[in-house]
Amino acid sequence: MLQTIVTASHIFVQGELVKKLADGRVMVRVGTMKYIGKPVQALRRRARPTIVSA
Repeated sequence: MLQTIVTASHIFVQGELVKKLADGRVMVRVGTMKYIGKPVQALRRRARPTIVSA
């Protein structure tokens, strides 16, 4: 499963999820390297308003 994490204010890493840590951070693997950071939450799409014709 792919997971995107933020390791610094503007540094994002996307890789294979290795494990979830007790403090809420996650570890991902990219090739032979492993990175730890906070998971990036998916944006939720708002429902489109329904247009009703009179």
